[in-house]
Amino acid sequence: MDSDSPRSDSQTQHPLSNEVDDLCHDMSSLQDLANRGAWRSIIDKVSRARALSLLQKPHDHLTYLAFNALAFTKLRRFNEASAELDSLEDLDSSHYRYETYPKIYPNRVGSMVPFSLRWLHALIPIKLGQRQQGMDRFYHLLDFVREKIKDKEENNLSVSLGMWRKREVFVVNCIIGHHLSQKEFGVCLSLMNDLLSRDSSDLLLISQLGYVQLQIGDLEGAKVSFSKVEGEGKNNGSLSEVEFKNLVNRNKALVYLVGKDYVSAVREYEECIERDHSDIVAVNNKALCLMYLRDLSDSIKVLENALERVPTVALNETLVVNLCSMYELAYVNHSDIKRTLSSWIARVAPDDFDASCTRT
Repeated sequence: MDSDSPRSDSQTQHPLSNEVDDLCHDMSSLQDLANRGAWRSIIDKVSRARALSLLQKPHDHLTYLAFNALAFTKLRRFNEASAELDSLEDLDSSHYRYETYPKIYPNRVGSMVPFSLRWLHALIPIKLGQRQQGMDRFYHLLDFVREKIKDKEENNLSVSLGMWRKREVFVVNCIIGHHLSQKEFGVCLSLMNDLLSRDSSDLLLISQLGYVQLQIGDLEGAKVSFSKVEGEGKNNGSLSEVEFKNLVNRNKALVYLVGKDYVSAVREYEECIERDHSDIVAVNNKALCLMYLRDLSDSIKVLENALERVPTVALNETLVVNLCSMYELAYVNHSDIKRTLSSWIARVAPDDFDASCTRT
């Protein structure tokens, strides 16, 4: 859940049965369930671990609570996620520091609060309609992360410094996303430029800057940003060669989209899909371009093929909403077709998939 959380010592086998052996002190099993989207199983697992009093150490309670709150959030059960968080004291309380328990954690200092719990603490109010409180918490979290970065720099702790820098980018991107949803583009540009002033090699961020510039009608500014990305060439940082080339193609396609040159945009997206069938942004946008070109039949095929070929990647609400909209435009019996799609989704989708997006 969080790289700061310690691995627990192996425990004496619980007398009940082997069935509960993996309920506690095996975070990899919880992580595996999370990776598979088995959020209901996580809630069940945490509930049983608590009922059987298997959580002995303070950090166990916090880690299991973090998984539980995340599972509730993924299932859109935000009130229950909030109740989990409300059961905690202030996250910076001494109760949640290793040095408070020297016998349990000898020679260990610092906070045992998983970073994911701090993130959820900021996110949940927004999900409950308390946007200002949530945004205040996100900015507080950003300050917290930057203090950590400052501390790591002063103490020359280069290994953990990299992790905290990634967390800084993650938190800033969360903040940008929430401002974007409210069309607060000026704040977004300021945040992006601040990050880029310290690390101008983040190609995804430069591309996102270009996207925001397009949103505010600054086509020339967007072209400059996209040219910077393309100009990096082999110096593409953490991106693989395929990821880099697809990013360049998608950026070019966006410029074509703004100019309503859908044929050229389709060509760019096809190059992406040829390199990587799981580039769902390219798949989805190619289908939309074909729809704008009044080629509904092919646009439907593009999305159906993606669901068939890479279901675990393609199965997201945006793509399914678009496919159902195309069914409604193309077929008289669209209700029957959407019901068939819904039945298939029910069999293969993770727990947090919003089945209502099929509008059946």
